[in-house]
Amino acid sequence: MLKSNRRSALLLAAVFALVLVAPVHAQTRPVQLSLFNPAQVFPEQASIEGVRLNLIYGKNANVSGLDWGLVNHTTGSGTAWQAGGLGMVEGDFTGLQSNWINITRGEATGVQWGLFNQAGSGHGLAVGWVNVAKDMRGVQLGLVNVTETMHGLQIGLGNVIQKGKMPFLPIVNWSY
Repeated sequence: MLKSNRRSALLLAAVFALVLVAPVHAQTRPVQLSLFNPAQVFPEQASIEGVRLNLIYGKNANVSGLDWGLVNHTTGSGTAWQAGGLGMVEGDFTGLQSNWINITRGEATGVQWGLFNQAGSGHGLAVGWVNVAKDMRGVQLGLVNVTETMHGLQIGLGNVIQKGKMPFLPIVNWSY
């Protein structure tokens, strides 16, 4: 047991040493570990290209790769598989957001999968209990789906396309 703990500690120390001495450009880092911001390996202004693990709350400029944790906050854009409790992207997001709550202020391209999904504009698939987008191009599948404009299909108990020919329809609503 003691040998196993010692090996784990040495492995963890080696990973941190590699991260700290790895050549980087323009504040891009390959790995981020965060307990909560600012208690994280790299400051929130850094961009992460690789893996970001947020034990409680992590905040960085841009994230590409894997973005996992309880609260994943990106102030710029993300291209990732983001999974956890809350995923918040202030810019654009491309990939899979599979948090309980997904919020992308800009354009969400790909899949949002959670209890609540929100996007400035959505391109792809939103699956959740509640899906909200200002503009949606694709499919919203949920109990309640709401969008201002739609080029696609909504399937759910309540479907709202505010600027559509039929502003509200149960079960299915669409606009092309």
